[in-house]
Amino acid sequence: MINALGSPQSLLLLGGTSEIGLALAHKLIADRCRRVVLAGRPSAALDSAADDLRAAGAQVEVLPFDASDPEAHPALVEKAFVDDVDLAVLAFGVLGDQSEAERDAAHAVHIAATNYVGALSVTVPVSQAMQRQGHGAIVVLSSVAGERPRKANFVYGSSKAGLDAFATGLGDALQGTGVHVMVVRPGFVRTKMTAHLEPAPLSTTPEQVADAIVHGLRRRKETIWVPGAMRFVMSALRHVPRPIFRKLPV
Repeated sequence: MINALGSPQSLLLLGGTSEIGLALAHKLIADRCRRVVLAGRPSAALDSAADDLRAAGAQVEVLPFDASDPEAHPALVEKAFVDDVDLAVLAFGVLGDQSEAERDAAHAVHIAATNYVGALSVTVPVSQAMQRQGHGAIVVLSSVAGERPRKANFVYGSSKAGLDAFATGLGDALQGTGVHVMVVRPGFVRTKMTAHLEPAPLSTTPEQVADAIVHGLRRRKETIWVPGAMRFVMSALRHVPRPIFRKLPV
């Protein structure tokens, strides 16, 4: 259950090697979160992440999870919810390669299947499980890329746009159930996944995103932008006429 200070005592991290997700897990453990379920593809990196969280003081369970295997998702959720889960975080996704996606439909489908279909497939049973237990919060890592997909990255952007729409709609549908949904829209985050890219203006770190998530959860926010200034940047970009927008170096 959420403790008296408003902090979750149990966490399901979907995307168990996510740098943002693990930064958040460490912050929550420092704030008395004691049970962590790491769900991800079996790997040395996943095992190492589990060991690090155990060393930080958490009881950690590792479950195999593949976003591209929807048939396995209900069983995964059932195992994770053997005990109550206060907070579930969707922290998985692929950036993909835009040029390859334009040439190879299979690569484009892989991006969409992971970032959008996989997220829907696992979030629906998570939301059902939380409704049965009568409480919980779901954090969905979206992206500013979904606000207005750019020609330089429109396959990834479109997958995040779909995820964002699903998550915000789910949050509306769950009003009054005791289950809260918070959508997180980071800008460019400096991680291993983006290490090959030139950092964009207002870039941030996994730790900064994790801090913003903790802050947002305590205030029952429905949507947060990281950094906060991205909200105003994207609001302006949404209203740029299309002929001009397609010429912008964004």
